[in-house]
Amino acid sequence: MSDIQSNVPKSGMPKSVPYIIGNEAAERFSFYSIRSIMSTFLVAQFFNPSMNPALQNMAEAKSNELSHMFVTLAYFMPLVGGILADWFFGKYKVILYISIVYAIGNLVLALNTHNLSFFSIGLIIIAAAAGGIKSCVSANVGDQFDKSNEHLMSKMYGWFYFTINTGSIVATIFTPIIYNKYGPELAFGIPGILMCLATLIFWLGRRKYVRVAPSGIKKENFMVISFWAIVYLFKKKNGQSLWDRLQAEKNFSAKSIDGVQAVYRILMIFAFTPIFWALWDQNLAEWVLQAKKLDLTIFGYTLYAEQVQTFNPLFLVSMIPVMTYGVFPLLEKMGLKVTPLKKIGAGLFLTALTFVIIALLQQSLDAGGKPSVWWQILAYLILAVAEILVSVTCLEYAYTHSPKSMKSTMSALYLLGISVGNYFDSLVNKSIANGGFFSQYTGARYFWLFIGIISVFFVLYLFIAKRLPEKSYVGAEES
Repeated sequence: MSDIQSNVPKSGMPKSVPYIIGNEAAERFSFYSIRSIMSTFLVAQFFNPSMNPALQNMAEAKSNELSHMFVTLAYFMPLVGGILADWFFGKYKVILYISIVYAIGNLVLALNTHNLSFFSIGLIIIAAAAGGIKSCVSANVGDQFDKSNEHLMSKMYGWFYFTINTGSIVATIFTPIIYNKYGPELAFGIPGILMCLATLIFWLGRRKYVRVAPSGIKKENFMVISFWAIVYLFKKKNGQSLWDRLQAEKNFSAKSIDGVQAVYRILMIFAFTPIFWALWDQNLAEWVLQAKKLDLTIFGYTLYAEQVQTFNPLFLVSMIPVMTYGVFPLLEKMGLKVTPLKKIGAGLFLTALTFVIIALLQQSLDAGGKPSVWWQILAYLILAVAEILVSVTCLEYAYTHSPKSMKSTMSALYLLGISVGNYFDSLVNKSIANGGFFSQYTGARYFWLFIGIISVFFVLYLFIAKRLPEKSYVGAEES
């Protein structure tokens, strides 16, 4: 670890970069490989191996329930991992030790493709570990830079996110081929090997990393101030506002109070992200199961159902520059001001539109038809644009509308929204599988249900967004 940092500009990347990139590429391949085949594998192996049509709806609901619970845990754990790293152990130790646990989870998974109980335990370990390191890895990238080479940071993050999407694309192309041709043992075993490799690569760079020491438990963090805010809601006001009393009686600084207020302003927007993710994440579960029943021939080549989801990262990567350098400037020239809040609203609308396509596809399947996969590919294209409008914009909005002291908190809360959305999906599918209230929503009705839900949230968003106060912190000094 280097303790000497010069202010003289450097032309080269930090020496730790190859290890971080190599680790991220292998880990993301492992994670997306598992996700790419999970839904269809669970149905075929555990929930309806005889392919009994009478059991298919229940089997798919059970598969979706487990798949969404996997994502729920994976996106809840960044909050835990971030706290462990920032307060107690530092990022390096959290990434290294949890990566070892991650690899063990992969081993459990690969060795138990015929045992649902142990296979589920493997999924739990992997989800907890993948989430536990998620909030640390990207922050660890930034830690490697100082004043002398900070001009290279944006280039490094570009390569970092390129690595994430490359891992996703490669995994979703090749893992389904391995699964369908050679079986689940090898298909789940290879991601385990890659995760062991990821851990080894990270360990090999141990002497190259700049390590930021843990800060300990801070008194003026978001959770502590929020706790006391709730307590003071029920106390006598004495003519002071809630925040003034916290500042006066609990000695919280004006800066920390302002930061917490900023978080709550942003949470009014983030409150709409769980329903977006509840729909978005179905492209890696419900849509894959739907693809099994479509005509999968494109340009004379027959895809595996699990490969169709590859269009998600492909469209996302290709549409970001189109939207950023083409669509948004064109709208501005036409006199339409493109604001973050307008982007998010448009993204919610487009997400509903993708599900109209999926619902109509399902109606055709329910009627005995076999529509082309091209319709689902069209839905993936629109969903990619919706993701840019909602996900990328929310991250931008959170950064520009929160002070520096609260930016990490906002990232964790944003990921928590993904967890909440998937938990809702899991509950709906559990109800269907158990013959509960939502059991009436199968086939196309399932997708129309979510169209109705997001439509209600879209109307609420239009009502709230135009009343939301804005306060940008970009360029503002923080004393």
